[in-house]
Amino acid sequence: MKAEFETISSWINDKSRVLDLGCGDGELLKHLSDLHNITAYGLEINHAAIIHCINKGLNIIQSNLDEGWSEFFASESFDFVVMTQTLQAIKDPEKLLDEMLRVGRQGIVTFPNFGFWTSRLQFGLKGRMPVTRVLPYQWYNTPNIHLCTFSDFENLCARMNITIHQRTVVDYAHKSNLLMKILPNFFGEVAIYRFSRNNKQGS
Repeated sequence: MKAEFETISSWINDKSRVLDLGCGDGELLKHLSDLHNITAYGLEINHAAIIHCINKGLNIIQSNLDEGWSEFFASESFDFVVMTQTLQAIKDPEKLLDEMLRVGRQGIVTFPNFGFWTSRLQFGLKGRMPVTRVLPYQWYNTPNIHLCTFSDFENLCARMNITIHQRTVVDYAHKSNLLMKILPNFFGEVAIYRFSRNNKQGS
């Protein structure tokens, strides 16, 4: 199981209603269902991945996150809306975050840090788009269209009246150290955030 799933799992309450955006083969939802007895729903566009989800007994809707998905759900239909390693590939991240917190009481996202020190070094010294362990693509074939740093994300949350309740910053192997705690936006490779609207209760 992906290491980031362990962190997400620790933030999910038993018997919660959870929606996973871009759920892939349903590995996270299946784990949460087994561990926390959640009510699980997933959105996924890939047909083969959907078949895997169905075989796991999960509730899946085939949908493109860029083309509208929240119309399927009433406001606050879920306790948590989760999206892992997808925010940077969305056409309109601001709109997506807004919709996450319309249909869910809390959101959880994970994404790579474009401000990681090796990215800065490659861009500053070589003048080229960085290629790192968590951002392994070349500029011409990357699915990532809105790369950001942890500071960028937190500034957007502040502008959108979003409260960040928890943040975990880790490296490629999902381990943390003192440098990441002191300068997370410089030494952290991946972040996991839990957040809600300022007028919604976070636990």
